[in-house]
Amino acid sequence: MATLEERYSHLEKTIHGYNISADLAQIRAAYEYARDCHGPQMRKDGTPFITHPLNVAQIVAEMRLDTESIVAALLHDCIEDTEATYDDIAKRFGTTVADIVDGVTKLTRVHYNTMEEEQMENLRKMLFAMSRDIRVILIKIADRLHNMRTMEYQTPEKQRKKSLETMEIYAPIAHRLGVQKVRWELEDLSLKYLDPVSYEQITSNLAAHAAEYDAFMDHVQKEVEERLTEMGITAIVYGRVKHPYSIYRKMYTQNKAIDEVYDLFAFRVLVDTLADCYNVLGVIHDLYKPILGRFKDYIGTPKPNMYQSLHTTVIGDDGIPFEVQIRTHEMHAVAEYGVAAHWKYKQHISQSGGEGTYEWIRRLLENQEDADAEEFIHSLKVDMFADEVFVFTPRGAVINLPAGSTPIDFAYSIHSAIGNTMVGAKVNGKMVGFDYTLQNGDIVEINTSKSAHGPSRDWVKLARSSEARSKIRQWFKKERREENIANGRAMFESELRHVGVAIASVTAPAVLPNFLKRTSFGTLDDMYAAIGYGGYTAQKAVHRARDELAAQNRMTAEKAAVEEAKPKAAPVKQEKGIIVEGLDNCLVKFSKCCTPVPGDPIVGFITRGYGVSVHRQDCPNALPSRQKETAGRWLKVTWGSDTHETYATELEITAKDRDNLLMDISTVFSSTKTSIKGLNVKTTVDGFALFSVTAMVTDKTQLDTIMTKLHQISGVIKVARPAG
Repeated sequence: MATLEERYSHLEKTIHGYNISADLAQIRAAYEYARDCHGPQMRKDGTPFITHPLNVAQIVAEMRLDTESIVAALLHDCIEDTEATYDDIAKRFGTTVADIVDGVTKLTRVHYNTMEEEQMENLRKMLFAMSRDIRVILIKIADRLHNMRTMEYQTPEKQRKKSLETMEIYAPIAHRLGVQKVRWELEDLSLKYLDPVSYEQITSNLAAHAAEYDAFMDHVQKEVEERLTEMGITAIVYGRVKHPYSIYRKMYTQNKAIDEVYDLFAFRVLVDTLADCYNVLGVIHDLYKPILGRFKDYIGTPKPNMYQSLHTTVIGDDGIPFEVQIRTHEMHAVAEYGVAAHWKYKQHISQSGGEGTYEWIRRLLENQEDADAEEFIHSLKVDMFADEVFVFTPRGAVINLPAGSTPIDFAYSIHSAIGNTMVGAKVNGKMVGFDYTLQNGDIVEINTSKSAHGPSRDWVKLARSSEARSKIRQWFKKERREENIANGRAMFESELRHVGVAIASVTAPAVLPNFLKRTSFGTLDDMYAAIGYGGYTAQKAVHRARDELAAQNRMTAEKAAVEEAKPKAAPVKQEKGIIVEGLDNCLVKFSKCCTPVPGDPIVGFITRGYGVSVHRQDCPNALPSRQKETAGRWLKVTWGSDTHETYATELEITAKDRDNLLMDISTVFSSTKTSIKGLNVKTTVDGFALFSVTAMVTDKTQLDTIMTKLHQISGVIKVARPAG
């Protein structure tokens, strides 16, 4: 096994191979800093923890990223797993590196009620990180790739969970960013744990036929090289067997055994000029018989992730089909490294690669604002993975849409107003229905009318793209709220009757608040409106209602059992939601030094003339040493069931000062339906902002959610409750 210094030397050699101006002194300093920070920490495979950041930096270097990216890759676990802080890294390596490390750290998983909600929030965070600095997600993908390479040391449960998450989230994002080499390896490693039997079958078969396959590829390679030399075309030709997951998908989509999958081979021809690409295509079609319908020109119509290449599938003399990809060397760099090949490292997204290059990230974020978890993940899979169709406007502009799109998708991709006023569509000069499936090369014209009544609710089912569905829902949400509420209520109550649940049991005071919390809506009308415009399903709402009713029944049964087992005691009186042991009808107040809320461990102190003051147990004024000094005045207090609706509590936020920081912080409180009672802000000469917020919360669970979301804001360094 290579030593740490040997691994580091290999990293430097890789960097020098593509970037001779890289700041190796800075990279060496980052390596030594990370090594010292992680110290004796070990990984599950028994190696020093620093081997992980080193391997992540190696993958980042193989993507050919800049010095700042490699430095950030080496430091990416320091804030999360060591005593190092954002300020420490910013002072030593600059704010840009610190921002990237902070961005990678904030992509750490947060726990949610369901797997779908967890995936949705992780995807949203990744898309947000991409919109700020694409290098954050590239480092995170590299981090996941190395973790997948060492997944054998994890438990079977974790192997499957991480592999599923990789297949659902990381591989699609790598594909969308064009980092194909990484995507293929992520897919293969995930398959290894998700379907080990099929993975073993495929890899064993490939190994058994390796000599035969190599001979076939050598023969084709020489044949193509000889013909291109005769034609005076300089080219590099090589073949490869398609990777295991690609073969796996063919087996299961075509319902074939591995021996029946013949399209196993792909050849690449790399040339110097664009004209040579098309010349080589002619040579290939002259040498071999092309398969009709299997030619794609991604040079004339590039993919959204900047991929360009000519693809054709042909059949050789021995009847074996194979794919040929033809591209220039520059196109090949983009095909291998995707967005990394075009990133202008010292600039933000709006100045690098053009606004249109990354517009899809912003669009995905906007389109999913009102979607629930399952809809969000489904839409992301369509936007990330679906095959594409390229159609034209009447003026010849190319519009890229997911395969299976309809004129509705086309209209909304042009502008919301076009879709909302659409009354008809022509394809290639002929009128077609709104459910017509667009084909590559179609010329699409949309007929609009100022007197149009807006989209139909059926359009949501006909649209393929998340952008179109989102814009249709937004129209109904804005224009037809009262109608949506009425329709949504009818659909919800109908579904309740179908499963035999009474509406009165759901709207009961003891059930309704928790039910709404499960559905993430503030009021019943909000939920009804969402069901009415298609942003939420009645079936899902009823499922959440039944979950809450079941939980209430369990709680009632458990309480009854506990009460039955308890010796009968005198009734307990509550004051301000607090039960004071041994005292009735005493005055209770909450201390301002630590502002406790329901869910906090608490203790009571008998004040002189002001009743009982309630403190958090971790408050400095309630430490055991203080309690000894005032023995006899401390009481046991607990939260009762009759707590107040909201409680005032203090939060202190430390962040790097920037534009829109206050708006981002306010958005967190607004999104969690938390009112702010007081807000003070101070700025420091060294560029920091210190916030003191008095918020009204119902309990510690709500407070923890707020603090978690505040931590996720860019630039936020610390969120804490006052210590006293």
